[in-house]
Amino acid sequence: MGQTYRATGINLKSMAMGESDRLLTILTKEHGLIRAVAAGARKHRSGMAGRSNLFVINDLQIAAGRNIDRITQAETIYAFSGLGQNLGKLTAAQYLAELVLVQALSAQPQEQLFGLLTQQLKNLEGSEHNPLAYLNHGIYHLLAIAGFAPQLHACCLTREPLTPNLSSSQWQVGFSISGGGVVKLTESLEFNHSATKINYHLNGRELKALQNLTAEEPPINPLHSSLWLAIERILRAYAQYHFDRPILSATLIDSCFNL
Repeated sequence: MGQTYRATGINLKSMAMGESDRLLTILTKEHGLIRAVAAGARKHRSGMAGRSNLFVINDLQIAAGRNIDRITQAETIYAFSGLGQNLGKLTAAQYLAELVLVQALSAQPQEQLFGLLTQQLKNLEGSEHNPLAYLNHGIYHLLAIAGFAPQLHACCLTREPLTPNLSSSQWQVGFSISGGGVVKLTESLEFNHSATKINYHLNGRELKALQNLTAEEPPINPLHSSLWLAIERILRAYAQYHFDRPILSATLIDSCFNL
């Protein structure tokens, strides 16, 4: 990178440093995940104060240091101010940011991940529907970009296509976290696939909601929050298994949306 470098980045994590500085964790298109000091950002009249807020995209000039880099110039490109005006949206944004921090790489371009996150945050900020639907859409696509997307349109064991039955309250499919997605339930399942653990049973509405997440655009159907909350918990367990760590922000989802 040399002594100084430029980057376009979005602030994903912030912590106080010293008397007036902030240490930022930033996802950049050009250099991946970086940590840099925003000097004086905690001073009331500092020009860096607003630019160091979470979910602000800046055009940055950064001085590479021996131990830690320092931001020497920042010009705001876009600030997701609408997220902070709604607790549900802000909580969902923090959840997505945590997933990005888990999978983002350092010292190499992360343009695809940067583009996906910023688009998901724009969808979330501008939504007039349930934030949980947008959160679930973002979780699925972050799993997909990491190579862990669950199989939702076909049985992950037999590859047989699965079409949700919305007319029967008794119809179900299974969902296996270790197996990689939905499973057609049969009497011989336990005998033939004894190593496949069924973690959840999904009815037709739940499977349909999950399948809708695979589309490029987020779902806008006004499904009840309890259904989207059930979907989030399935995706949460799946993500925690494949990333091999807990999602700490998920506890905020429980307090915001638990019915």
